[in-house]
Amino acid sequence: MSQVEALRGRTCSRRLRSVALLTSGVLALPVLAGCGSGDDENTAGLVAQDIAPAERDRTKDGGTVRWAVDSVPATLNAFQADADATTSRIADAVLPALFVLDERGRPERNPDYLESAEIIEREPKQVVLYKLNQQAVWSDGREIGAADFLAQWRALSGKDSAFWTARNAGYERIERIERGKSDLEVKVTFGRPYADWKGLFTPLYPKEVTATPATFNDGARARLVATAGPFTIKKIDRKAATTTLVRNPRWWGHRAKLDTLVFAAVPRAERITALTSGTLDVADIDRSAAERISYAAKDAGRGGRPLAHGPGSEITPAAALASWAQAHGSDESLAESARKTRERTAKAQAEYAAEQSVLRGFQVRRSLEPAYTQLAMNGESGPLADDRVRRAVARAIDRKELAETVLTPLGLPAEPPGSHVALAGQRAYSDNSGALGDQNTQEAQALLADAGWTPQGALKSSEPGKAGGEAATKENENKGTAKREATAEKGEDGKSAGAGDTASDEGLYIVGDDKPADRARLRDHTPSGTHVLAPAPAAAAQSLALQRQARVQADGTGSADRSDTAAGRNNDGVAGAYAPRGTAAPQPAGGAVGKDGKPLTLRFVLPSGPGSEALRTVGEKISQMLQRIGIRTEISKVADDSYFKDHIASGDFDLAVYSWPASAYPATDARPIYAKPRPASDGSLLVEQNYTRVGTDHIDQLFDQAAAELDEDAARDLMRRADARIWAEAGSIPLYQRPELVAVRSTLANVGAFGFATPVYQDIGYKKPKAEAPRRQ
Repeated sequence: MSQVEALRGRTCSRRLRSVALLTSGVLALPVLAGCGSGDDENTAGLVAQDIAPAERDRTKDGGTVRWAVDSVPATLNAFQADADATTSRIADAVLPALFVLDERGRPERNPDYLESAEIIEREPKQVVLYKLNQQAVWSDGREIGAADFLAQWRALSGKDSAFWTARNAGYERIERIERGKSDLEVKVTFGRPYADWKGLFTPLYPKEVTATPATFNDGARARLVATAGPFTIKKIDRKAATTTLVRNPRWWGHRAKLDTLVFAAVPRAERITALTSGTLDVADIDRSAAERISYAAKDAGRGGRPLAHGPGSEITPAAALASWAQAHGSDESLAESARKTRERTAKAQAEYAAEQSVLRGFQVRRSLEPAYTQLAMNGESGPLADDRVRRAVARAIDRKELAETVLTPLGLPAEPPGSHVALAGQRAYSDNSGALGDQNTQEAQALLADAGWTPQGALKSSEPGKAGGEAATKENENKGTAKREATAEKGEDGKSAGAGDTASDEGLYIVGDDKPADRARLRDHTPSGTHVLAPAPAAAAQSLALQRQARVQADGTGSADRSDTAAGRNNDGVAGAYAPRGTAAPQPAGGAVGKDGKPLTLRFVLPSGPGSEALRTVGEKISQMLQRIGIRTEISKVADDSYFKDHIASGDFDLAVYSWPASAYPATDARPIYAKPRPASDGSLLVEQNYTRVGTDHIDQLFDQAAAELDEDAARDLMRRADARIWAEAGSIPLYQRPELVAVRSTLANVGAFGFATPVYQDIGYKKPKAEAPRRQ
């Protein structure tokens, strides 16, 4: 995985929510099947964590683990804009986390800090009472208490701009914080209901850090005055690019097994070398490094025969014999060259064999990250501003094939995600991709044709014998318009589609054809009471635009907001991704569709770095899939360091591939990713984290309702509805859940590919030899 693969600051365990973005493998800020509330319904597709679990009595006391990270932390304050993945990992080990995530991404109370935490009042205002563990103290000996909660709230509430905070979601809803009946009780009263309250105060900083703008902005960048975790910070060495943690002597929980935990900043391209040199014990790695470790185990059983992989492994016996003959031949200059080549090969083989011998001491831990890679379409301007073109692109893509390309070679399940807001295993997960539809080349071509992108449109109108010239084209358009206008005045049964018809608050789907399978699919994804519009054969040429107009009339609204109604639904509805039945779906002539003599060409921006091979492979496959429906792509490969800042965030792309985390708190964390862009006072567009620039007012409303809904089942239903509308807008298309590959020294336990779960740092340690392991009675 490369730096470009992530939003600069992966939340590691807690999935700390920050403003960064995933692009192909590292995260700066993290799998719901079925809509029921039962937990058992959402285990399908969940891939277990792989950490070599062991009971504490089967691990040694003492030792050091050197763990590769992407950088020395720019700040130790996780709430600042430049907090990164290393900031989050360090915070996990040294600061209080009131709630942690289990293997399925569910928040659970952390007993090391909380005896209990619950909503004690819902009306007239939401009140949460925290009862703290009476042993919980900061490393300076002071009890963790209400003063720490109060200072952090004031710093993050957004009321004082002197605090340089990256986010304040949830904190701005708090009205007051008070001491409870004792110093161990903290009472938090919300001015507005907040469903994701469990995500607050994690990490919790001592009041000495959050009390003033000066200490918040600068005081916690390079040091922490106090910590309260199983480890504490000993030293940050920027020259050596290491952060060293040691056991916290005031830790009241299970004593950390390790003496020392060192986070070493090692570029991903150099990690295999660091593993073989013995300077690392744990490292996130890419596919090529994982293969080398697998080859090392295979080579161990070759009994001295040449290695199956590595330098010279491709040389056949015949080629080797020819090389030997040449080296011992009578032509001295040719023989000398051959001898040097053979010596270089032999030296490389010896070095490789030595490295492979070291790599036999490692194992690759495999799981799926709580993050998904997506195809993003910039809907701000150009052809992709038309929702029909976006849906055509989405319907042309075989997501299953793309997922298999990345995950199958790694031995991981390749099921494309069905949700933008959760991943398989999480309670909020529900496959809502039916709101868009499966891959269908004919439907994709029909959507392009309906949007005016046709093979004839790609031809110059002045060319003799091509498309009949401008006059003929105009005449055909006028005829088609007259026919569609006449058809639009009547519904499927020939009656007027006026105000007498009613529509549910969920809007209408556009059905692509009258096949039973398609009807069944839409029925499965159509909320109760939804009307399904299926054009009659007589209306085969009816356009999507006039269908939308008819739907506005049926709703009695009289007008259409471009953000919702004009996109194929009323303000409560889900757009369909299906062209009207009978819409022409011609095969692209000359390999392209176009309009007014200009072919439909999209600029596809991809990262060029050594850790982004998977993204480039996926991008090239997508380009091939789009070519089948006549869409050309111009692939632009850019440096990893500028990929996000200069292209994704700035909107300098038509198509791009990057990743987003799946949070335990989607109502809060996913909202800025899909929020409708708003015009700023200076004329620019405020997009928050919605880099596709595609959104609607109704999606925003559903997120806001979910964030304020204290009933968990009702909140999940609101998120399901929001996700279905995100699918229908087709701004971003989830492709696959990202693989998590971690090289771990074979003698280590309780560390590796954690998946959703928060690492238990105090349990990480070296396994005892079998003779030392206690016998079970």
